[in-house]
Amino acid sequence: MIIAVTYENGQVFQHFGHSAYFKIYEVEGGKILKSEVYDTNGQGHGALAGFLRDYAVDALICGGIGGGARAALAEMGIELYPGVFGAADDAVKALIAGKLSYDPDTVCAHHREAHNCGEHSCGAREHHCGSHGEKGNCRED
Repeated sequence: MIIAVTYENGQVFQHFGHSAYFKIYEVEGGKILKSEVYDTNGQGHGALAGFLRDYAVDALICGGIGGGARAALAEMGIELYPGVFGAADDAVKALIAGKLSYDPDTVCAHHREAHNCGEHSCGAREHHCGSHGEKGNCRED
């Protein structure tokens, strides 16, 4: 089984569509055989599903993720485990053990209906899509 995790500084990165890195794990017999961090080379949103397909990923652990990405991953047969926080390695170990805490209903903060990036004013001098705090609150860059 191949498991990918959205990755930043050892942690599960919280926005699938802005993932600069994935850590990809090869798992067999309930054990991690190897893992490696891969650079997405600036690919974003829709292209990331293809990136994962190219690495034959079976499952993805991530923080937030939008509906379009969810659909693309489902179409490719990639199992999704969103809403995960903490260390990437620990998340994979928990998934292997059947103890991963995740929220199947998690959506990226800026993909919520009440929030429309690029069409709002949140008080930030410079606001860019993706510049949100952990709970979807806008922040200044």
